[in-house]
Amino acid sequence: MNWIQNFIVRLFRIEQTTDRTIVIREPHTFRENVIRNKLWYQGDSVMLEQYFRKTAKWDVEKARFWAAKAQGSVRKIHSGVPSMVIDRYKDIVLADLDAFDFGEGIDTIKELWDDIYEKGKLNDVIGEAITSTLAAGDGAFKLTADECSPYPIVEFYDAEDVDYVYIHSRLREIKFYTTYKSGSKEYRLEETYGHGYIKYKLYDDYGKEADLKLLPETEHLVDIGIEGDLMLAVPIRILTSTKYKNRGKALFDSKTDVLDGLDEVISQWLDAIRMGRIKRYIPDSLIPRDPENGKLLPANPFDNDFIAIGDDMSEKANHQVEISQPQISYEAYVNSYISFLDIALQGVMSPATLGIDLKKQDNADAQREKEKATIHVRNKIVDTLNEVLPQLCTIILQCYDLMCGKAPGEYEPTVKFGEYAAPDFGTTVDTVGKAKQYGVMSLETSVDQMYGDTWTEEEKEAEVERLKLEQGIADLEEPAVNLEAGEFQAGLEGDDSGEGKNKQPNVADEP
Repeated sequence: MNWIQNFIVRLFRIEQTTDRTIVIREPHTFRENVIRNKLWYQGDSVMLEQYFRKTAKWDVEKARFWAAKAQGSVRKIHSGVPSMVIDRYKDIVLADLDAFDFGEGIDTIKELWDDIYEKGKLNDVIGEAITSTLAAGDGAFKLTADECSPYPIVEFYDAEDVDYVYIHSRLREIKFYTTYKSGSKEYRLEETYGHGYIKYKLYDDYGKEADLKLLPETEHLVDIGIEGDLMLAVPIRILTSTKYKNRGKALFDSKTDVLDGLDEVISQWLDAIRMGRIKRYIPDSLIPRDPENGKLLPANPFDNDFIAIGDDMSEKANHQVEISQPQISYEAYVNSYISFLDIALQGVMSPATLGIDLKKQDNADAQREKEKATIHVRNKIVDTLNEVLPQLCTIILQCYDLMCGKAPGEYEPTVKFGEYAAPDFGTTVDTVGKAKQYGVMSLETSVDQMYGDTWTEEEKEAEVERLKLEQGIADLEEPAVNLEAGEFQAGLEGDDSGEGKNKQPNVADEP
């Protein structure tokens, strides 16, 4: 501090604060967090209530709707929004997946891959990977060579059954876990896939290593080495978690409180409708009775709901049935439902993609604006698959080479995706053409905007070269000047060989 600060400190007796240690405990482990996100996707009300009641440790968790305990019977309803959103993204991406490309002149590999893709049901495996990754956070593809199939078997494990081993931010191993039951005991198989090897270990309920021959499912497993630096597993992660290092983030990971509030609004809405039925106040003498034994019939909230009142024995008593019905604030429930649903879908998916019009704007411009959130997340998924699927395709073909007794080959596949929610081609041509004409868009950008993910980068570059050549702006080689032609030689400065100024021999210079 300078002398002015020292003077102020002495004048006002300011004491500097010291750093304090603040300890914040995480409410759940990584696996508990994954289970919660998977339960949101599964949408089972019974399982949701069990999870939130058993894991509620803090006051915030105990105050949630799914963790609350009611005195009577309360119907708890789940909206099913996470399942609808994630399944819709799976349908959108799989519908846009056009084909795998291996380059020109490689028809044999293309035919082999089509056969593997069809018989291995890789379309279903990729769809499962998309839904599991969005629901749980991340996962990995595992390749297995077994005598039951002539091709590599591809399976997907989500974040609950996968662990990663990183060394200096580089992936070294992927561990897959599978649970087996033998009588009353449970065993857990750990498969470690590394670069050039696969290792197997079996653990019992107490975490102690057991012999692989104890179970018929694992008795044939032995550690193997793989030719080359090849890992027969491919991880996938669409969103990155800031809470857990080197792990993925589920699509609704930060929406727990909002989803809980949305379910509470829906449940209260239905409860208000049920409680708002017509109430009948019936004297004891007029209560319906069982015709067989004469006992009073119990009240039923669905067909004969009534409230019994004592008989009035006064002189002016009027024994009659009184009917009343409370007023239900439907608008308040509808507005609350719309608000919570809007918050739950913010940054996740546009309501228009699900066919929901929250703002009551049905014009085309409003619909395109609503689709921006969906397009952003969809592009994020497509960018991830553009990196993962070519790698998966390469490893599958290399694993097939190993199964055939050959060395792993070199493959360079690419994936093509179509455009989602794009305007028709004529509108795109008109928009891009005007931008190119006004000089605010380059030729490369215009080609990229025109064809998007439907063309590969090589096809776009070839199209740009053709357009440059047709428009006369292609880069051509500068023509060379031939200084010698037959017996003639160009005259150089200071050469008096008899040529004229027109470089013709024995011709006099023109005046």
